[in-house]
Amino acid sequence: MIKVALSKIIYYPPSKGYALLLKEIGGERQIPIIVGVFEAQSIALAIEGVKMPRPMTHDLFVNVLQEFSARINSVTVSDLVDGTFYAQIEIVLSDNKTLTIDARPSDAIALALRMKATIQISEDVMQEAGQYLTAKHHKETRAANEKDDALPEIQNMDRLFELQNNLQTAIDEENYEMAARLRDQINRLQQELNIN
Repeated sequence: MIKVALSKIIYYPPSKGYALLLKEIGGERQIPIIVGVFEAQSIALAIEGVKMPRPMTHDLFVNVLQEFSARINSVTVSDLVDGTFYAQIEIVLSDNKTLTIDARPSDAIALALRMKATIQISEDVMQEAGQYLTAKHHKETRAANEKDDALPEIQNMDRLFELQNNLQTAIDEENYEMAARLRDQINRLQQELNIN
């Protein structure tokens, strides 16, 4: 499992929701997970440590766990099926028994932040949906493959990486027209490369 930290929450115009950017701790990869407005708000409240006058849903769940002397040990983004992320929450009970409960990643992350639990991602999910934060890895890959006459497929993967980085920059700068054009280019290139 790969430990990650929530590095930022950004608005994601195509779904009118938000993207949670989970960055690999001590590594160069990140993974974006799209969540709804209410889930993003709950996560933002947890990050800021804001206490609401009455408990919201995630706060209520934390209160129930604490009443039973249980804690969340970790949450794991465990699977990616047809573009949907799946998560699991590992709960340790007062007698040290552990339970694993299926959850949406947004709920799992909201709870982990409130209970200061570890957030992690399976290697398979990171391999499938992760993005590199720097071009260093891809430059090394390109240099290794130059000996093999720089295969067109490698060049296309480099281009895909470049487009994904540009898309992230456009989103960060709230340049949504550019982001939409880049997204279309990425979709076309992914189809050519048979990447879902």
